[in-house]
Amino acid sequence: MGWRRGRKGKSRQGGYRAAIPPAAYIELRSHLAQIDDLGRARAVLSWDERTMMPPGGAPGRAEQLATLSGLLHERLVSDDLARLLDQLRPYEETLPYDSDEASMIRITRREHQRAQRVPSELKVEMARAGSIAEHAWKEARKQSDFEVLLPHLGKIVELKRRYVECFDDAGHPYEPLLDDFEPGMTLVETERLIGALKTSIVPLATAIAERADTVDDSCLHGRFPAATQRSLAISMLCDLPIEADFFRLDESAHPFATSFSNTDVRIATRYSEDYLAGSLFSTLHEFGHALYDSGVSAALERSALGRPASLGVHESQSRIWENFIGRSLPFWQHFYPRVQDTFPDHFGGVDLEHFHRAVNKVQRSLIRTEADEFTYNLHVILRYELEREILEGSLTLVDLPEAWKARVKSYLDLDVPSDSQGVLQDVHWAEGAFGYFPTYSFGNIIAGQIWEVLRRSLVDLDDQIARGDFSQLREWLREHVHRHGRKFTSAEMIQRLVGGPIDVDPYIRYLRAKAEELYGLS
Repeated sequence: MGWRRGRKGKSRQGGYRAAIPPAAYIELRSHLAQIDDLGRARAVLSWDERTMMPPGGAPGRAEQLATLSGLLHERLVSDDLARLLDQLRPYEETLPYDSDEASMIRITRREHQRAQRVPSELKVEMARAGSIAEHAWKEARKQSDFEVLLPHLGKIVELKRRYVECFDDAGHPYEPLLDDFEPGMTLVETERLIGALKTSIVPLATAIAERADTVDDSCLHGRFPAATQRSLAISMLCDLPIEADFFRLDESAHPFATSFSNTDVRIATRYSEDYLAGSLFSTLHEFGHALYDSGVSAALERSALGRPASLGVHESQSRIWENFIGRSLPFWQHFYPRVQDTFPDHFGGVDLEHFHRAVNKVQRSLIRTEADEFTYNLHVILRYELEREILEGSLTLVDLPEAWKARVKSYLDLDVPSDSQGVLQDVHWAEGAFGYFPTYSFGNIIAGQIWEVLRRSLVDLDDQIARGDFSQLREWLREHVHRHGRKFTSAEMIQRLVGGPIDVDPYIRYLRAKAEELYGLS
């Protein structure tokens, strides 16, 4: 069956009305639904592996994940999919660029062409090795011994180099890995953005360090039982703008969020019984991811577009909730009484202003996930530089712990006392997620741009937040970011929102305003 032009045009409401989809498009949606189902099933197994699975299940789980990864890849590179994409090219050319149909075909073609370069056997091997290495990382972190992880990490890097070789036209071995997480992002653009961050943040963090003692965060340290922290976290989540029956909260060695559909999102946090802020803000961070996942249009479910645009855009949403909203005074005007009720002996004598300043304290620290807004990007930058050097071959894995310590000393002026507080604190490299770390800084930058537009649109946002009314905020984010799924790259989305490219300046303006408020720096 062919395609018909006759029904394309304007609807009575003035919006775009697609042509009647050809049979090939309907078949494409069916094919993509199967691919998405395989990916979601793999995500269920990964979630269970990190939250529920007994340690003895690791070998079997590695094989299960490898099998699903192979099946998914085979469906993505299949001749049937290639045939459908060829048949749909004329139809695609009749459609507006940002229509669901044209975007579905365009994004699928891009994924299909990238996947065709990679042998299925390699994808299977990468999935298996990543699962095995993640469990080795847990043991290495527990023992604070990098040597436990080293052989597994060596295997991961070997496989990543084989993967990079599949993209022999790439300008740098890092670019294919970066593109997996941030489609369309180049190394030149990454260097521009990271360099601009580094130039602005290093002197700002140094100036604040000289006044660090003017903010007291001792109230956040003490004895906070994990079970009580969990109760507080659930209470806060139930008051945030996500349906209670759409999510669940669990505990993991490394906080994360994942989704199995837009009505089934999983949040995993981590509790430190001697420091309350860690779980508060990791939970808010992962909530931001979960809200994005649940806000993707239901019309895009089980398709190539049914997931967020990129890791950078995804991270922008978690950073907005963790920092721009979660560290604001209006947010705690609403939620701080709940903290006081949960830990009355600890916070009964701590007023709101003191608590607000405490959760915004800037201080150099060893752990990325507990870092303040100002020094956080330095943690990201050092990881980005190290993984680039590993891929380039200028840094060997044997030397990685010492290189880590040297970079932390250079950027944060701290001594790393152990591997668990240094090179083993993040799971990403064990998982095989090389190219992932820059997206954390992309997220901060994009969040700054989105926040400026959002504040101009919702002029009474502070009052809404102080009342615990997040409905307009959620709907604005859903309309301008969430609902589009993967229709646009991060650069395209920002262009649509602000009329320009991804730009560091709004984020730096936000940080400087906070430095002036907290530390009197102008």
